[in-house]
Amino acid sequence: MEYIKEIFAQYDRQCIRVYQAHRTIIAKEAIALQTFGKNFNINRMTWIKPSFLWLMYRSNWGTKKNQECILAIDIYQSKFNEILQKAVLTSPDSISYTGTQWEKAFDETTVYCQWDPDRNINGNAINRAAIQIGLKGNTLRDFLDVGIRRIEDLTPFVRKWNEQRKNGKLDSKNLPVEKLYPIKDKEIRNRLNMK
Repeated sequence: MEYIKEIFAQYDRQCIRVYQAHRTIIAKEAIALQTFGKNFNINRMTWIKPSFLWLMYRSNWGTKKNQECILAIDIYQSKFNEILQKAVLTSPDSISYTGTQWEKAFDETTVYCQWDPDRNINGNAINRAAIQIGLKGNTLRDFLDVGIRRIEDLTPFVRKWNEQRKNGKLDSKNLPVEKLYPIKDKEIRNRLNMK
């Protein structure tokens, strides 16, 4: 199946919302500081995900070990767009690179991107892809220092929604509303295999 490769997200004129699942100690510190603190390992890559339901699939609605807390992170669109300009797919794509060009770009970047099938509330794949963006090094530091506008703890909502879902009573209208986030830059579209 060919998946639609576009970014769907909750956003306003200033920010775009991404999601992460963390251990309680990291999440509590992040909510208090409105950025990530000493319990967050800055030397590892961190992945941000605009698709709420993809993260629910990945974290099993916040029930997997070390993924119990679900954070919504509002980041400035200007910073998100900068991040996309550095992104390189985690596997080569012949549209934008030869094998050696991709290897060089992959080795030099601090932003990685991959597409996975997006999910519905029951974890089943749907006919569009969800983007995951991995940050490390200077890009991660910059993101933590000046990219984040707000961090919100969605854990209580996720627990309630998961109970409703398991009982067949979850109204998807209560979940975050995601719409097409337009990427018009042709170079980014080609590099990230967005058709």
